[in-house]
Amino acid sequence: MIRGIYIIANDRVTDQAIALLNSIRLYDADTPIVMIPYDENYHNIAETLNKYYGVTVYEDLEFIQRLSQNLHETFGGQFFARPNQFRKQACWFGPFDEFLYIDTDIVVFEKIIDNLNYLATTDFISCDYQHLGGIKNVFSPQVLTENVFTEAEVKDIFNGGFWGSKKNLVSENDLYAIFAECAAHPEYFDFSEKTSDQPIINYMLLKRIPRRFNIVNREGKAPGNWAGSGHFQAEAQMVFDPKVNQPLQYLHWAGIRIQPGCPYWDTWEYYRHLNPALPVANIPAPVEKSQMQVAWDEVKHQIRQLKKAF
Repeated sequence: MIRGIYIIANDRVTDQAIALLNSIRLYDADTPIVMIPYDENYHNIAETLNKYYGVTVYEDLEFIQRLSQNLHETFGGQFFARPNQFRKQACWFGPFDEFLYIDTDIVVFEKIIDNLNYLATTDFISCDYQHLGGIKNVFSPQVLTENVFTEAEVKDIFNGGFWGSKKNLVSENDLYAIFAECAAHPEYFDFSEKTSDQPIINYMLLKRIPRRFNIVNREGKAPGNWAGSGHFQAEAQMVFDPKVNQPLQYLHWAGIRIQPGCPYWDTWEYYRHLNPALPVANIPAPVEKSQMQVAWDEVKHQIRQLKKAF
């Protein structure tokens, strides 16, 4: 049985990918890693990650193109904020019998592949507290009022930036069938904050994979992992969650721009610069907004809230 890790990347996220790979390789020198190209602008990052970390590019690029084309034909060009995120679904058909998928805006603090040991008794793993926020950014209330899912089922929603499963558990036809189901019912999903693939992936999980396990529900619970959580205690190499008295397994900057001044910047910067053979990251601090810009942003926010209400 072959285990491995998939990431999705292009040249634009080079610094994030380097930080992620530095963290993975610090704890695990051997697990194979495959990069799924986010778009056609991936050759520079592919060369860098192959040279320094042994990362290879997903072989069946024809399938990735077919997947992207079918997605566009099903939903059109305006449905998703970032439709290329769906390319991560190539994980089901790659070289690994069991796999982890990890977003590039993550750093890990352990031999992360060992979490696949949970697949001995389940078919799908996630590891986050997304469900505690309710169904926001995944589903609309209609999935409950129309009995699409039960209250118990929606407690299994997860963040699409970190998950693991088994090869061919979902078929290519399953993907296309799910696309068609979801396109027929856009009212089931919450895209109000420009989430992209996450609602559809969660729908597929709940409909197609009954044996699933969220690692935060293990005995003794598990630490949080979202960089928007302000209670973590951070050192350069490790971050600690005092609520469960455990070190984090990984830290995820989901929805947060990684730049000087962002939450846990020192931790990200530490991992980004672990490899002295690579040039330092050149990420400028955010430009401070004028009072007029702040006021205009508030007006736009109020307009968006009014649109949601109607």
